[in-house]
Amino acid sequence: MSTASSEHPPPPLPRKRTPPALRDAVPACRACDLYAGATQGVIGEGAADASLMLVGEQPGDREDREGHPFVGPAGRILDEGLQRAGIVRDEVYITNVVKHFRYKARGKRRIHQKPDRWQVTACLPWLEAELEMVHPEALVCLGATAAQALLGSHVRIGRDRGQPIPSDLAERVTITTHPSAILRAQEAAERSAAMDEFVADLANVAQWLHAR
Repeated sequence: MSTASSEHPPPPLPRKRTPPALRDAVPACRACDLYAGATQGVIGEGAADASLMLVGEQPGDREDREGHPFVGPAGRILDEGLQRAGIVRDEVYITNVVKHFRYKARGKRRIHQKPDRWQVTACLPWLEAELEMVHPEALVCLGATAAQALLGSHVRIGRDRGQPIPSDLAERVTITTHPSAILRAQEAAERSAAMDEFVADLANVAQWLHAR
């Protein structure tokens, strides 16, 4: 198993914390081994002064190829959830904990693999830079990888989703399921129920923001 070590340099964070500066710097990152198999690093996108920040796990196949976060199947679920919750995507900063796609090749397909903890840790400075830049009023972690990376290993999606979680990261911090989990639901009724829960979690955050 690979581990973090001196063979991996720290992320080449730019001195200037702006979306263009971060986007220009991330291709040179060698802080973990995931860069070797990925097409490119994928930094977050959105307004640098966004009041809401969403954080997922890592880019998927489409994101890796196109260089933008949440543009694949999970992105379509996210877009629907945001729309139903009354949130305009262009007004949100959307990113991932890990900036390179981890996968296993299966024929011509590239199958998602969860990043190891050391890879998440190695990539965290990028996310910390994004949080410093955006300084969001509300932060939503999408899925367990993002939630546990930012809030601790004790956090559980099933138990804690939709609830305010005390944190210095933002005034309102909460967690919900990752959109890809909705895609994995086998039955239509199960997918519909999961989507409704996802929308409700996002709508609670939107209501909080609008009430400020």
